[in-house]
Amino acid sequence: MSEATVVLEARNISKTFPGVKALDSVEIELRRGEVLALVGENGAGKSTLTKILSGIHQPDRGSGDITLSGEVVRFQNSKDAKSNGLITIYQELSLVPDLSVAENIFLGNIPRTKLNLIDWKELNRRAEGILKDIELDISPKEILGNLSISRQQMVEIARALSQGAKVIIFDEPTSSLTESEKDVLFKNINALKKKDVAIVYITHKMDEVFELSDRIAVLRDGKNSGSLVTKEAGLDDVIQLMIGRVIDDYFHKNEAEKGKEVLRVEGLSRSGEFEDISFSVREGAVVGLYGLVGAGRSEVAESIFGARNLDSGRVLLEGAEVKINNTGDAVHLGMGFLPEDRKEQGLVLGMSCRDNMSIAKLPWINKLGFLSPSMEENIYKEYKDKLSIATPGPTYKVVTLSGGNQQKIVLAKWLSLNPKVLILDEPTRGIDVGSKAEIHKLIASLAEAGIAVVVISSEMPEIMGVSDRIITMRAGRITGEFTEDEITESNLINAIAHVG
Repeated sequence: MSEATVVLEARNISKTFPGVKALDSVEIELRRGEVLALVGENGAGKSTLTKILSGIHQPDRGSGDITLSGEVVRFQNSKDAKSNGLITIYQELSLVPDLSVAENIFLGNIPRTKLNLIDWKELNRRAEGILKDIELDISPKEILGNLSISRQQMVEIARALSQGAKVIIFDEPTSSLTESEKDVLFKNINALKKKDVAIVYITHKMDEVFELSDRIAVLRDGKNSGSLVTKEAGLDDVIQLMIGRVIDDYFHKNEAEKGKEVLRVEGLSRSGEFEDISFSVREGAVVGLYGLVGAGRSEVAESIFGARNLDSGRVLLEGAEVKINNTGDAVHLGMGFLPEDRKEQGLVLGMSCRDNMSIAKLPWINKLGFLSPSMEENIYKEYKDKLSIATPGPTYKVVTLSGGNQQKIVLAKWLSLNPKVLILDEPTRGIDVGSKAEIHKLIASLAEAGIAVVVISSEMPEIMGVSDRIITMRAGRITGEFTEDEITESNLINAIAHVG
């Protein structure tokens, strides 16, 4: 491919934060009309590189150059990058829900009349043309907040095109999308390729990397680890570059003997969310809840744990019916819950690693109303070693850790209570492939220690890889239950699609 097709080039880019070399002489090349997947473990430098390319951070002085369409650039801020045709679309969309689609597309550049009033006719005409280009069949006058997340994402793409995008960086764009919404996104990314827009696609999901990208650039420890042509590469090749080793056993199947029944739920219902949910979990078992986003899995789990009120149904622990009116009741009964959103629901980001680990055990580690520093320290030391948590020290704020290590902190918080039941909602969401393998191994070891484990996952390979039994859900109801040889892709797909 000739140099004329290179639209973005970064050479010898370094970035140092206090005490941390985030990027060390990193280089990247992006060609017109291609999708370049940018991958690496948490902390590999992907976010820092993205922020430098988009003008949010500046590279270290004298560390290198960024060239866009053959010209050396140094963006002072994201607005500067956008005006030059480099736009980043983050997980959290930068749109205004109360404005129309057209207003969002041309936000900051709305056409005006000679009297400096909004030219609504021209605004809607231009927006309609861009929406047609990306085959998005919605009215430019529609209020953005009325649209699904995937359609809002398409509006953000339309906005990028209205700004003359040459390069679009997508940062974990499918984290909140259903499978059908993901398909719409991929269709539009492929359409952008045909318009010669260059795409940088950042994700932890390896299936997306191989489905969508043309090339793969890998970062490790802030440095270039390698570059691959996607159609010539395999998963092991990418993992080897990401973590420096091949993961021989990516999924660790639980081999524990199943003991007595620990948790049983009967006829759980909550209006508008789920109905007549019944299942049980034994000692040493891993039961998976699988379904599409919106199937009601998380709502069921949160209701069992007391975070939502039930309209009807029973929860039994070790054969005895229990009343769980709030999460405190669940904790005192021996239950732990790792939520889907660890940052919002699982951690106190401004607190230290040690304090986050011991927060669930506060009622048991105080003497006469005062916390016991030695008990807190013992919890930190025990689970830092047991879970191989990479942290600079007990007093460092948990917000500074990678996603995988944050997830281990949440697990440590619950394991310190020696729970009978542990519910894990999307336990590997947003963490890298190496940390995923560690979490999978940990799930198996928890079951082998006799804990009754419930795992919720939207990733089919994961739910099949870690579960002894899988319960499928659709539209708030159970549609199937599968064990051993019954756990197949076709069975799960049919069950969540309600086919057969």
